[in-house]
Amino acid sequence: MIRFFDIIFSFFGLIIFLPFLLILALTIVIESKGGVFYKQVRVGKNNKDFKLYKFRSMAVNADKNGLLTIGNNDSRITKVGKFIRKYKIDEFAQLINVLRGDMSLVGPRPEVRKYVNLYTNKQMQVLTIKPGISDYASIKYFNENEVLSKSVNPEETYINEIMPHKLELNMFFLSNNNLYNYFKIIFNTISRIAF
Repeated sequence: MIRFFDIIFSFFGLIIFLPFLLILALTIVIESKGGVFYKQVRVGKNNKDFKLYKFRSMAVNADKNGLLTIGNNDSRITKVGKFIRKYKIDEFAQLINVLRGDMSLVGPRPEVRKYVNLYTNKQMQVLTIKPGISDYASIKYFNENEVLSKSVNPEETYINEIMPHKLELNMFFLSNNNLYNYFKIIFNTISRIAF
């Protein structure tokens, strides 16, 4: 049933927002050299890698200077990028991942392999379901980049403080993976972005 809603919402979401997304794509290309999309290998269901899509918000090859983004003052972020990251518009491209079946609208956010390799056996259970565009952890850490920008060692803060708490929230979702929580997270995400 959840897959049915994933397909319906992602398909109509792409259709409805297509004019806006085309304008967005054009502004990305005009402002900075490179493609419209940023593709990154993430870890999905059953510990399998897949390519996650985002609208590009940084200079090309910015991830070679670190995987974590530390606030809007990060010099790698473009002007358009600052805007689309603030309102999570860069994540809209993941509707393609949802249609393809790599992701769900709701589920644990997919991590890069570097951080998944640090998971405990218990934490690896989050890989038994499809990753999602949003989850309880995404709502709780909506301003994660700003938190990391205040840290002396952002990666250490992420690994030792943020990531374990996000995984706790993911484990809670795992044991409460139902339509009620699916819609609750969707509405809470929309509310968080809007307000």
